[in-house]
Amino acid sequence: MTAAPLRLGPAPARRALLARRVRWFVAATITYNVVEAVVALTAGARASSSALVGFGLDSVVEVGSAAAVAWQFAGRDPEARERTALRVVALCFFGLATVVTADAVRSLLGAGDAEHSTTGLVLAGLSLAVMPLLSAGQRRAGRELGSRSAVADSRQTLLCTYLSAVLLVGLALNSLFGWSWADPVAALVIAAVAVREGREAWRGDACCSPAAALGPDTGEACADRCCDGELRDDDTQSPSAPAVSPPLPHPRPGAPARRG
Repeated sequence: MTAAPLRLGPAPARRALLARRVRWFVAATITYNVVEAVVALTAGARASSSALVGFGLDSVVEVGSAAAVAWQFAGRDPEARERTALRVVALCFFGLATVVTADAVRSLLGAGDAEHSTTGLVLAGLSLAVMPLLSAGQRRAGRELGSRSAVADSRQTLLCTYLSAVLLVGLALNSLFGWSWADPVAALVIAAVAVREGREAWRGDACCSPAAALGPDTGEACADRCCDGELRDDDTQSPSAPAVSPPLPHPRPGAPARRG
């Protein structure tokens, strides 16, 4: 009797649907970030707000990351472009950390404090509502599809959410209490997170592929649980689960019974 072939990841029809979803979320992310960058850079220049300018530059970096994933899924074989897209996403993380750190250091040295800006407050609040939805949708589709690059890009979108909260709190505290240092200090924390995410994206290029998920457990695969929710071949028997002993053979007729 021939054993049934092992299915790697979702069925072809499901994979096509998930790929379309990823492309849609990427397109929505690029569109929103282009508008966000233009508004933030313009408002930042008018208000002499380094925080808003840094937020606008972050949006530009986010567009680069999403464009890499869009390029990957524009081809006939997205998995063949996975490694290159991951490296671009990782570089975008490092670029984001560099931009945010430089802006935060300038603010702490007094080169430019976060000033009050009604446009900035509205933009930060809107981004705080929109970005989590885009990030969650792309991350869910990327995990089921097994695309590490899509998951990594969704994390960068989530970082943009954190930066929106940082901008909102920084502008609000500066307007209410004159605490101009609050925004750059929080931004440095976000920069550190961006560096960590960039390192994971750079070296974790095959973690979430269906083949890696079904391969031998090396202790490194899916270290960030990016493959949660996927059907794995070893789900029926966890390596840490106790082994089930085979049933003892029945004694032959007439044979003396063994005493325990």
